[in-house]
Parts: sequence; structure tokens; C-alpha cells
Amino acid sequence: MAPDKDQALAKKARMVSVVIAVTMLVWLGAQWLGGKFAMQTRFVFLLDLAALAAFVWAFVVIYQIWRDRRQQD
Repeated sequence: MAPDKDQALAKKARMVSVVIAVTMLVWLGAQWLGGKFAMQTRFVFLLDLAALAAFVWAFVVIYQIWRDRRQQD
């Protein structure tokens, strides 16, 4: 595999890992704050859906990385 293609895939993988970690931390913090300040249920569900959207995006990108690696080998 070309070094520039390897670097692009590595950059994509780092971005996915950061998105997953930040999403999890923000979601956990929002859940804690929601319980602490008695947030309305609709806002809690909105935060849950935003976290799910970030995770779905991350899994789609992970699949793309996996597919690109398989095609190169």
C-alpha cells in the first residue's frame, strides 16, 4: 500500500477514535447533568439520538477503512 494512502487511513482512524471517545464522554456527562438538574425527557432523548448518530457515523467510517484495507491487500 502506498505511504500516502496508509497515512490517510491512519488519519481517518484517529479521527474516528477521537469522535468515539468524545461522544462517550459528552454523553456520560450529559446523562449525569440531566439527572442532577432534572432535565426534561425530550432533551435527554435528543442527546441520546445525537450520540447514536455519532456512533453510527463512526461505524460507517470504520467499515470504509476496513473495506479500503481489504482492497489494498
